[in-house]
Amino acid sequence: MLKKELLLQRLGEIGKSLERKGGALLLLGVGSVGAETERMDEFSDLDFFVIVKPGEKNSYIDRLDWLEDVHPLAYSFKNSDVGYKVLFEDGIFGEYAVFEEWELANASYTGGRVIWKDPAYGNTEIANSANPIPSPKRDSLDFPLNEALTNLYVGLGRYARGERLSAARFIQGYAVDRILSVLHLLEPEVDYFPDPFGNERRVEKRFPRFAEIVGDMVQGYGRVPESALCILSFIEEVYPVNRRLSEEIRRLAKLTC
Repeated sequence: MLKKELLLQRLGEIGKSLERKGGALLLLGVGSVGAETERMDEFSDLDFFVIVKPGEKNSYIDRLDWLEDVHPLAYSFKNSDVGYKVLFEDGIFGEYAVFEEWELANASYTGGRVIWKDPAYGNTEIANSANPIPSPKRDSLDFPLNEALTNLYVGLGRYARGERLSAARFIQGYAVDRILSVLHLLEPEVDYFPDPFGNERRVEKRFPRFAEIVGDMVQGYGRVPESALCILSFIEEVYPVNRRLSEEIRRLAKLTC
């Protein structure tokens, strides 16, 4: 059976288990098993919410029998107060949370899909959050790219004093993140399932031109200064970089290369 078919079948079986156990109102698929099933592949996971009746939440969090009844679990880890990450014996990995309906008023999520619901429960609008999700995109180059430049400067200073892990994060992490936040202003974006929670998701398909060069910006722990110089060169091509700051970044990079 294909992974996609197995994931969808497993979700359906979880819905049947909720119905047998009682106390649940709704099973909501999110992520690639939510409203975007067309992007599912062999590496997709099960992400879902279980909405329960008042007073039933702990019975679904403290005991995992309702999942074990579907398929044996090889691993489980309570990663939050409301849910787990789990690995089934057959290799299906999942992450879920359990809520009472009122709690979803404070949750932000997108693209939910109703997998199962109690016949007496009529609220299917819950499939999508009413809360606005802050966009990871910025509408101007000024702040993000200047922030990226200062990330380079600070990171290279830390690299020079031997703080290489911190430097790698500032340069290959924070500075690249700032570029990602304005990439839609620099390159036409391919409409391919943008993720409001992570601008790096599917960047290779959304921004194919940038995908060809981003590897030079993230060369790894042992090539932090080289990565910084590639990032600087990219920013200089798209933005009027302050000359003195550019000189200082290059000076620090040469000290540490």
